[in-house]
Amino acid sequence: MIETLITYLVLGSVAGVVAGLFGIGGGLLIVPVLIFSFTAQAMPEVVVTHAAVATSLATIVVTSISSVLAHNKRGAVRFDQFKPLAVGVAVGAMVGVWIADQLSGDNLQIIFGVFACMVAVQMAFDLKPRQGKSTPENLELGVAGSVIGGASSIFGIGGGTLTVPYLTARGSEMREAVGTSAAVGLPIALFSALAYIWAGQDAAGMPAYSVGYIYLPAFVGIAIASSQFARVGAKLAHSLPQKHLKKIFAIFLMVIGVRFLLINLMGLA
Repeated sequence: MIETLITYLVLGSVAGVVAGLFGIGGGLLIVPVLIFSFTAQAMPEVVVTHAAVATSLATIVVTSISSVLAHNKRGAVRFDQFKPLAVGVAVGAMVGVWIADQLSGDNLQIIFGVFACMVAVQMAFDLKPRQGKSTPENLELGVAGSVIGGASSIFGIGGGTLTVPYLTARGSEMREAVGTSAAVGLPIALFSALAYIWAGQDAAGMPAYSVGYIYLPAFVGIAIASSQFARVGAKLAHSLPQKHLKKIFAIFLMVIGVRFLLINLMGLA
C-alpha cells in the first residue's frame, strides 16, 4: 500500500509540474499513466479506463480550487460568463458520464487517443484561435458549457483545452479566458466525479479502497502532490524554453494517442 501511494505521489508531482509549465490540466497526463498503472496492478480490464478517467477528475476537484482562487485574486475570472457556463458544464458532465458508462474501456481509450492526438497537433504547431469581437449570450454559453462538460467528463480533463479556445474565439482576452476556464474546471470535475461515484457503485472488479469508479489511493497521492508541484511548474515556465518543451510534450501525447488507437483498433501492443 505504501509503495502504491508513493507511486501516485510521484505521478501527482509530475502532473502538477506539467500543468503549471504548460498551462493545461494534468488530466492529459494522469489518465494514460493511470491506465497503465491500473493495468499493471491487475485491475480488471473492464473497469481500468473508467477508473482512470474518474480518478483523474476527482483529483482535478482538489487542484482546481487553488487555481480558481489564484486567478480570482488577479481579477481574471469573468463571473458573468462563468455562471451560465457552470450550469451548462454541470448538466453536460453528468450526461457525459452516463455516455462513458455505456461505452467499453476500449472505446473510451480510442476516444481519448483521438483527443490526445488533436491536442498534440495543437501544441506542436501552437495553433490558437483569433480573438473574436462579439460577446456570447447566456444561452450560447450554456450550450457551449454542456458540450465542454460532456467531452471533459469522457476525457477525464478539467476542460481548459476546450474552454480557453472557445472563450478566446468569442471575444475574451487570453488572461480572462484562462481564469474563467480555471473556474469552469471546478464544476466540471466536481459533477463528473460525483456522477462517476454513482455510476460505479455497482461496478464489478473495482479494488478495495474505491468509491464508485474512483480509486482512493491514487486520488489521495495525486491530489496532494499535484496541487503543490503546479507552483513549481509555473515558476519553471518563466525560466525554461517553453516552446521546445511544448513540442516534447506534444510528441509524448501523440505517442500515447497513437498507441491507444493501435492497441484498440488493430490489437497491436
